[in-house]
Amino acid sequence: MSSHHIVREKQEPALLVLGLDNFDDEQLGQLLEWSPTLIVTPDIAEKLNAYGIKIDWILTDDAIDNLQSDIKWLPVGKDTVIVAALNYLTGHGYPSVNVVTDEFEADDYLPYAGKINLVIFYDQQKIYAVSPGFGKWKPAGELITILSDTNSLKTDGLAETGEGQYKTIADGFFTPEFDEPLLFIAEGL
Repeated sequence: MSSHHIVREKQEPALLVLGLDNFDDEQLGQLLEWSPTLIVTPDIAEKLNAYGIKIDWILTDDAIDNLQSDIKWLPVGKDTVIVAALNYLTGHGYPSVNVVTDEFEADDYLPYAGKINLVIFYDQQKIYAVSPGFGKWKPAGELITILSDTNSLKTDGLAETGEGQYKTIADGFFTPEFDEPLLFIAEGL
């Protein structure tokens, strides 16, 4: 008897690829493993098409001919590609999205952090938003970066090593304590 795993639409995080300069093929393959909804820019569409990767949506106001069949166009208009993509995903009930990008500005993602579970892969880091009460188990010596400005930060399980830079003290949970609704933190890949 064999077991079958059925992946339902929106069960896996959507994948928004805005840049691949510092992201290796193996990591990309892991994110594509369960066939997520794939949204890309025109430049990324050409790169992924060369690898034979099926694209669902291209963020553009101009249709690109002869790339793949069944591609849909997601107009950007006066928005940024990030705003256009995240508006689409939140408006269509996607619970989560993985974003691969060559640029990260927390303010671009902040309006969406409470609406969709965001994981952003940037510069060999995994970035995500956390709310008060967050805690995570990590081995000793792991680097954690607090990317958001906060005046109220206290930490448990972390030792500050520099401006916004922390290292886990021992194997176990670390907890950032803060008054803001959320913070973006980063950990190494």
